[in-house]
Amino acid sequence: MALEYRSTEVFLKPDVVHGSKLVSKFINNLMRKGKKSLAEKILYSALNVVKKRLPDKEPLEVLETAVNNVRPLVEVRSRRIGGATYQVPVEVPRKRQLSLALRWVIQAAKAKKGRPMYQKLADELMDAYKRQGAAYTKRENTHKMAEANKAFAHFTW
Repeated sequence: MALEYRSTEVFLKPDVVHGSKLVSKFINNLMRKGKKSLAEKILYSALNVVKKRLPDKEPLEVLETAVNNVRPLVEVRSRRIGGATYQVPVEVPRKRQLSLALRWVIQAAKAKKGRPMYQKLADELMDAYKRQGAAYTKRENTHKMAEANKAFAHFTW
Protein backbone atom coordinates (compact mmCIF):
# COMPACT_ATOMS: atom_id res chain seq x y z
CA MET A 1 0.00 0.00 0.00
CA ALA A 2 1.71 3.18 -1.22
CA LEU A 3 1.30 6.58 0.39
CA GLU A 4 -0.63 9.08 -1.66
CA TYR A 5 0.74 12.55 -2.23
CA ARG A 6 -1.91 15.15 -1.57
CA SER A 7 -1.38 18.64 -2.80
CA THR A 8 -2.45 21.61 -0.69
CA GLU A 9 -4.72 22.54 -3.60
CA VAL A 10 -7.02 19.66 -2.64
CA PHE A 11 -7.49 20.99 0.89
CA LEU A 12 -7.71 24.70 0.05
CA LYS A 13 -11.32 25.87 0.23
CA PRO A 14 -12.53 28.80 -1.89
CA ASP A 15 -13.20 32.00 0.05
CA VAL A 16 -16.75 32.77 1.15
CA VAL A 17 -17.19 36.15 -0.54
CA HIS A 18 -15.89 35.49 -4.07
CA GLY A 19 -15.74 31.68 -4.16
CA SER A 20 -12.18 31.82 -5.50
CA LYS A 21 -9.22 29.65 -4.52
CA LEU A 22 -6.86 32.43 -5.65
CA VAL A 23 -8.40 34.82 -3.11
CA SER A 24 -8.17 32.12 -0.45
CA LYS A 25 -4.49 31.53 -1.24
CA PHE A 26 -3.84 35.30 -1.22
CA ILE A 27 -5.46 35.60 2.21
CA ASN A 28 -3.33 32.75 3.55
CA ASN A 29 -0.17 34.43 2.24
CA LEU A 30 -1.22 37.77 3.68
CA MET A 31 -2.01 36.28 7.09
CA ARG A 32 0.45 36.78 9.95
CA LYS A 33 0.47 34.92 13.28
CA GLY A 34 -2.75 33.05 12.46
CA LYS A 35 -4.90 36.19 12.23
CA LYS A 36 -6.96 35.15 9.23
CA SER A 37 -9.90 37.47 9.86
CA LEU A 38 -7.54 40.48 9.78
CA ALA A 39 -5.99 39.26 6.52
CA GLU A 40 -9.49 38.83 5.05
CA LYS A 41 -10.47 42.38 6.08
CA ILE A 42 -7.30 43.78 4.49
CA LEU A 43 -7.80 41.96 1.17
CA TYR A 44 -11.54 42.60 0.90
CA SER A 45 -11.00 46.30 1.73
CA ALA A 46 -8.28 46.47 -0.93
CA LEU A 47 -10.61 44.86 -3.48
CA ASN A 48 -13.32 47.42 -2.57
CA VAL A 49 -10.83 50.24 -3.19
CA VAL A 50 -9.97 48.66 -6.56
CA LYS A 51 -13.69 48.47 -7.41
CA LYS A 52 -14.09 52.21 -6.63
CA ARG A 53 -11.07 53.12 -8.80
CA LEU A 54 -12.07 50.85 -11.71
CA PRO A 55 -15.88 50.70 -11.59
CA ASP A 56 -16.14 49.03 -15.02
CA LYS A 57 -13.88 46.10 -14.01
CA GLU A 58 -14.64 43.25 -11.62
CA PRO A 59 -12.17 43.35 -8.65
CA LEU A 60 -11.57 39.60 -8.88
CA GLU A 61 -10.65 40.01 -12.56
CA VAL A 62 -8.21 42.80 -11.64
CA LEU A 63 -6.65 40.56 -8.96
CA GLU A 64 -6.22 37.63 -11.37
CA THR A 65 -4.73 39.84 -14.09
CA ALA A 66 -2.39 41.52 -11.61
CA VAL A 67 -1.12 38.16 -10.31
CA ASN A 68 -0.71 36.83 -13.86
CA ASN A 69 1.26 39.95 -14.85
CA VAL A 70 3.67 39.44 -11.94
CA ARG A 71 4.22 35.67 -12.46
CA PRO A 72 7.84 34.95 -13.44
CA LEU A 73 8.39 32.52 -16.32
CA VAL A 74 12.14 31.98 -15.74
CA GLU A 75 14.47 32.52 -12.82
CA VAL A 76 18.15 31.91 -12.07
CA ARG A 77 19.39 29.17 -9.78
CA SER A 78 22.92 28.99 -8.39
CA ARG A 79 24.80 25.93 -9.57
CA ARG A 80 28.30 25.04 -8.44
CA ILE A 81 30.37 23.54 -11.23
CA GLY A 82 34.11 22.90 -10.95
CA GLY A 83 34.76 25.42 -8.20
CA ALA A 84 32.77 28.21 -9.87
CA THR A 85 29.19 29.17 -9.10
CA TYR A 86 27.02 29.97 -12.12
CA GLN A 87 23.62 31.58 -12.23
CA VAL A 88 21.73 29.09 -14.42
CA PRO A 89 18.37 30.16 -15.90
CA VAL A 90 15.58 27.63 -15.34
CA GLU A 91 11.85 27.59 -16.07
CA VAL A 92 9.64 28.18 -13.05
CA PRO A 93 6.97 25.52 -12.29
CA ARG A 94 3.38 26.86 -12.30
CA LYS A 95 2.86 26.39 -8.57
CA ARG A 96 6.04 28.34 -7.77
CA GLN A 97 5.06 31.05 -10.27
CA LEU A 98 1.88 31.68 -8.29
CA SER A 99 3.55 31.63 -4.88
CA LEU A 100 6.31 34.00 -6.05
CA ALA A 101 3.77 36.37 -7.60
CA LEU A 102 1.67 36.51 -4.42
CA ARG A 103 4.78 36.95 -2.25
CA TRP A 104 6.14 39.77 -4.43
CA VAL A 105 2.85 41.69 -4.47
CA ILE A 106 2.51 41.43 -0.67
CA GLN A 107 6.17 42.38 -0.06
CA ALA A 108 5.87 45.37 -2.39
CA ALA A 109 2.73 46.54 -0.56
CA LYS A 110 4.40 46.13 2.84
CA ALA A 111 7.45 48.09 1.68
CA LYS A 112 5.34 51.21 1.09
CA LYS A 113 5.06 53.40 4.17
CA GLY A 114 2.61 55.83 5.67
CA ARG A 115 -0.81 54.40 4.83
CA PRO A 116 -3.02 51.51 5.95
CA MET A 117 -2.13 48.10 4.50
CA TYR A 118 -5.37 47.76 2.50
CA GLN A 119 -4.61 51.00 0.61
CA LYS A 120 -1.02 49.96 -0.06
CA LEU A 121 -2.21 46.55 -1.28
CA ALA A 122 -4.86 48.16 -3.52
CA ASP A 123 -2.17 50.45 -5.01
CA GLU A 124 0.16 47.52 -5.68
CA LEU A 125 -2.64 45.47 -7.27
CA MET A 126 -3.55 48.42 -9.51
CA ASP A 127 0.11 48.88 -10.46
CA ALA A 128 0.54 45.17 -11.24
CA TYR A 129 -2.67 45.28 -13.29
CA LYS A 130 -1.18 48.14 -15.34
CA ARG A 131 2.19 46.31 -15.62
CA GLN A 132 4.12 48.69 -13.39
CA GLY A 133 5.05 48.99 -9.72
CA ALA A 134 7.57 47.22 -7.49
CA ALA A 135 6.28 43.65 -7.90
CA TYR A 136 6.24 43.91 -11.71
CA THR A 137 9.74 45.45 -11.63
CA LYS A 138 10.95 42.47 -9.59
CA ARG A 139 9.57 40.11 -12.25
CA GLU A 140 11.27 42.10 -15.02
CA ASN A 141 14.59 42.07 -13.13
CA THR A 142 14.31 38.30 -12.67
CA HIS A 143 13.72 37.87 -16.40
CA LYS A 144 16.65 40.19 -17.23
CA MET A 145 18.93 38.14 -14.96
CA ALA A 146 17.88 34.95 -16.72
CA GLU A 147 18.40 36.56 -20.13
CA ALA A 148 21.84 37.83 -19.15
CA ASN A 149 22.90 34.35 -17.97
CA LYS A 150 21.47 32.52 -20.97
CA ALA A 151 25.00 31.38 -21.84
CA PHE A 152 24.94 29.05 -18.83
CA ALA A 153 21.63 27.41 -19.78
CA HIS A 154 23.49 24.25 -20.89
CA PHE A 155 24.31 23.58 -17.21
CA THR A 156 20.65 22.71 -16.62
CA TRP A 157 20.28 18.96 -16.25
